[in-house]
Amino acid sequence: MAEYKTAFQNLADLAQKSLNAAQQLPAQEDTTPQWSGVGFSMFDKHFVVSMGELNEMLEVPAFTKLPGVKSWVKGVANVRGRLLPIFDLAAFFGEILTGNKKQQRLLVIDRDKTYAGLWVDQVFGMQYFDVSSKSVQLLDDLPDSMGSFVDGSFESNGIVWNVFHPLGLMENTDFIDVSSV
Repeated sequence: MAEYKTAFQNLADLAQKSLNAAQQLPAQEDTTPQWSGVGFSMFDKHFVVSMGELNEMLEVPAFTKLPGVKSWVKGVANVRGRLLPIFDLAAFFGEILTGNKKQQRLLVIDRDKTYAGLWVDQVFGMQYFDVSSKSVQLLDDLPDSMGSFVDGSFESNGIVWNVFHPLGLMENTDFIDVSSV
């Protein structure tokens, strides 16, 4: 006499057959923690800024110059209905932008009451570094005025990437005081 199986037993047999035929998941590899940020350049130096400190990157839009402001304040632009102040970041540090105009971009900060576009030579997109490879020493010759805005560096493929903190600009009285009068 044939053995009769219940529906539950049939499902249990099917589940066991599936488990037996299933491939095992690949072994989990140990990974090192990664630090990521947006890479950019100005005055022939490379920098990286944490994604948490930026809102977006834009091509340099048409802008209106402002009277009575310091030379590194380029003007304001209407970006999606908001007035975006544009600052030449290299000029603020006493340097000049050296890149091709077509490659120049704005790094946009939008925090609390601050909405600002920082004009840089070029943006390289996302950069990834092993957290353990961060150097606390500055490996690049930078202007002294940048000291409080740069926190160490990473080296990758022979390029030194200085870790830049643009939010520090919002607390700097020299940056906040844009009046030339």
